[in-house]
Amino acid sequence: MEFKQSPEDDQAARWGRAGHVWVEKQELLDGLLRPLEEVLVEGLPSGTGDRVLDVGCGTGSTTVAVARRLGPEGHCVGVDLSEPMIAAARDRAARAGVAASFVVADAADHPFEPASFDAVVSRLGVMFFDDPVHAFTRLRRAAKDRAPLRFVAWRGAAENPFMTTAEQAAAPLLPQLPPRRPDGPGQFAFADPDAVRGILTKSGWGEVDIRPVELPCTLPTSELVGYFTNLGPLGLVLPDVDEDTRQRVVETVRAAFEPFVQGPEVRFTAACWLVEARAAA
Repeated sequence: MEFKQSPEDDQAARWGRAGHVWVEKQELLDGLLRPLEEVLVEGLPSGTGDRVLDVGCGTGSTTVAVARRLGPEGHCVGVDLSEPMIAAARDRAARAGVAASFVVADAADHPFEPASFDAVVSRLGVMFFDDPVHAFTRLRRAAKDRAPLRFVAWRGAAENPFMTTAEQAAAPLLPQLPPRRPDGPGQFAFADPDAVRGILTKSGWGEVDIRPVELPCTLPTSELVGYFTNLGPLGLVLPDVDEDTRQRVVETVRAAFEPFVQGPEVRFTAACWLVEARAAA
C-alpha cells in the first residue's frame, strides 16, 4: 500500500482510519498501555491547579488520568488529529466528570495561546511529527517558562520485538506491507536518545533527562488475533486482501506470537524512554 499524500495528510488519513479501530479497541488498548500511562502521570504534581497539554491524546485515557491527578482546580487539554478518537475522548471525560477539554488538530501547527500551559505531557504521541524541531518549538511557545515536559516514547525496534512480530511474520505473504521509515516519523522515530536530546535542545527545552524504562504489558490471549489484525501495519492492509490470503496471514502471525503467550495472557516488555525537560526561560 502506498500513500500519495503529503506527510501531514498521510498522518491524518492514517489516524482517521486507525482512529476508528482505536475507538473500537479502546478498552483493550487502555489495559495494554496502562503501565505507560502510570509512569507518565505519576511524576506530575497533584492538586496544583495546573493547566496541562496532553499531546497525541488519542481516546483520552491519559488526559483523564492527568485531570484526575491535578484535581478540581486543574484542567487538562488533549490534542489529537483523529476526529473519531477525540469524539471518544470527550465522551470518556464527560463520564469521568473531570476538568478536561479536547482539540482536533495537529499539535505541531495548532495556534495554542502562548505561555498558556503549566506542563506538556504525551504517551507515545510525539514520534509522528514530520518536523519535530518545528513541533517542539511550537509546544515550547505554548508552555510557560520553566514548564515541565514529560513524555514516554518507544526505544528501538530491536528492543521491542513484540511490536514488529506481526509484520515480520506476515511480510513473505504480504509484499504490499508499508515499509517503516527509519529516518522519518513513526513508532520508533525517537529510538536514538542523542537525537531526541538534540531535537529538544534546538526547540527551546533545557535540562533534558532521558531514562530507559521497561514496562510489563499484557493483553488477553483471546484478544491477540483481533489485536494484530486490526492494528499496526497489518491493520492497514488486511482489509484489502482476499480471504484465503488473510487466513494464511492470521495462522502464520498467530504462530509467531507463541513465545509471548503464557496461558490466558500475552505478556511482553515495552522498552521505552521516559523523557523530561523544562521550557528554557
